[in-house]
Amino acid sequence: MKYKITVNNQTYEVEIENINTRPVIAFVDGDRFEIMPGDVNQAETRKEAGGMMEKKSFNPNPVSVAASAPNPALSGNNLTAPLPGTIVDVFVKPGDKVEAGQVVLIIEAMKMKNSIRSVYSGTVSEVLISAGQSVAHKQALVKFADLGGASWM
Repeated sequence: MKYKITVNNQTYEVEIENINTRPVIAFVDGDRFEIMPGDVNQAETRKEAGGMMEKKSFNPNPVSVAASAPNPALSGNNLTAPLPGTIVDVFVKPGDKVEAGQVVLIIEAMKMKNSIRSVYSGTVSEVLISAGQSVAHKQALVKFADLGGASWM
């Protein structure tokens, strides 16, 4: 696949042969690179120069981007979906006291019903989903007002 990528106000044409192979073979403005994905902070490439392989390392400087809206799944007081699926039944409502290990809702995925248990003890402040709704992996389902102990069953 071909991509146009801009780095430090300079645009490059990048073609990637197969993203699933290791090393990844990429052509940048006609130059062939072998890229070994690994550590996020340190990427290693090898550039073919006249039949010989030249090894290069670089440390990218990520640009910070302001978040448009906070992601409720990332805050610590939410129960999130452990798998994608459809909500079959919800057993809690705002104001309910929940114990760690208590079944809070059921998600159907691949024709199997999965009981989703709370990992927290606390009071439910908001139920973010309803029966029949499709949810994604790690989507926030239930928000807690106050938390007790956590359980890692």
